[in-house]
Amino acid sequence: MKPAAGLAAALLTVTLALPCAAAVPPAPQAVAIGYDLYRNGGHIAVMTEQFEAKDGGYRIVSETQAIGLFKLFERIPLRLVSAGKLSAAGLRPAQFEGKRGDADPRQVRGEFDWEAARLTLSRDGKTDALPLPRGTQDRLSQMYQFMFLAPDEQQRLEVSMTNGRKLDRYFYTVQKGVEIDTALGRIATLHLVKQRRPDQSGVELWLAPQLHYLPVRILVMEEDGTRYEQFITHLEVTP
Repeated sequence: MKPAAGLAAALLTVTLALPCAAAVPPAPQAVAIGYDLYRNGGHIAVMTEQFEAKDGGYRIVSETQAIGLFKLFERIPLRLVSAGKLSAAGLRPAQFEGKRGDADPRQVRGEFDWEAARLTLSRDGKTDALPLPRGTQDRLSQMYQFMFLAPDEQQRLEVSMTNGRKLDRYFYTVQKGVEIDTALGRIATLHLVKQRRPDQSGVELWLAPQLHYLPVRILVMEEDGTRYEQFITHLEVTP
């Protein structure tokens, strides 16, 4: 696999979903956030995301642009889009899409039919229809679903998510009060760690309660030992 292709796979994998909501303050109407992305310590890409909640719905757009030598492999930015409705439990996705342009053979798409409890995934020229568990999020919407859930009192989370290729459930442990240094200063976080076997990939997230539980750092460890890390660079919030 080319390095930048590995980045794309990692970006489509880093996520989780929570099945129930907690009483939390209203989420922002809009969020603009940026990240730097690293592969085994080398800076390989930048990410910009826009979240907007309006008229009972939401839309999130994420673009990841490779930099340096990695741009030779991936000239077109990876674009992820998630759209759906706002509910009492937070975000309720209707569509998810990930691609590098319309001709991208790796593009993925997910369609959420909540009334029929069916998830339709399209990738690699194939389409699968799967049962849709309550609370399922997509790879992009979940990063903003935490704004509605605030899992401070949880010690262990069972999660459900789709990256457009498959639907998975994971278990995460939660540790409060873990302080880390970021471009926004030193921040106290909730540290989520995916429970896994030695032959499985690993995921860790650091969520900032003071920043609406948005992730300020993400770590993905692939089965072959490759490390992908995502660090926040800037944040703008519209209440």
